[in-house]
Amino acid sequence: MDEAPPPTRSNWAEQDPLLTAYYDEEWGMPVTDDAGVFERLSLEAFQSGLSWLTILRKREAFREAFAGFDPERVAAFGEAEIEALLANAGIIRNRRKIESTIGNARATLALAAAGDSLARVVWSFMPERSPAPRHDGEVPASSAESKALAKELKRRGFSFVGPTTAYALMTAIGIVDVHLVSSHRRGCSGLWNADGTRSGDAPFSKQGALLAR
Repeated sequence: MDEAPPPTRSNWAEQDPLLTAYYDEEWGMPVTDDAGVFERLSLEAFQSGLSWLTILRKREAFREAFAGFDPERVAAFGEAEIEALLANAGIIRNRRKIESTIGNARATLALAAAGDSLARVVWSFMPERSPAPRHDGEVPASSAESKALAKELKRRGFSFVGPTTAYALMTAIGIVDVHLVSSHRRGCSGLWNADGTRSGDAPFSKQGALLAR
């Protein structure tokens, strides 16, 4: 019997077992709750200028330090908590990123107070088509939608959310599918076909809750 061909992954996912597990089990799967989207947004912001492997290695320490990324709890952090975070060797000790995470938690609560949600805002920028890269060189770093999302999040009071960070978030939580067309994970979200056309409804759309752009 012929052996099955080995799985096809993006090059970055082959660099470390932790990255491979993240790629095979999590990357590109839909995240639609505010706490989950807030965590991913926070981690992508901390990753800016660093490797994703560094973030994955510190992920549990981040979760502990930031109260499980509960927006309500993080929004209540003050100077004492900031100083404790700056002394925490388990995370990335960058004051601007720490203060941004706290500010973004407060912006998340402001959305909820206005009858909206971070998850709905982010998912409202799901495109009609997703890229269909054949190799890593065809994977974009940003898109028209990520630029618009970054602009909207900044308007809503969020920071450290440029177009590249916004696109990384979109790829991480399934809003677009940039797995290689040949990858065993292509289409894993259930929202995209291999050619980049949609195969399922966007979250919230059945309730008519996707926001107008």
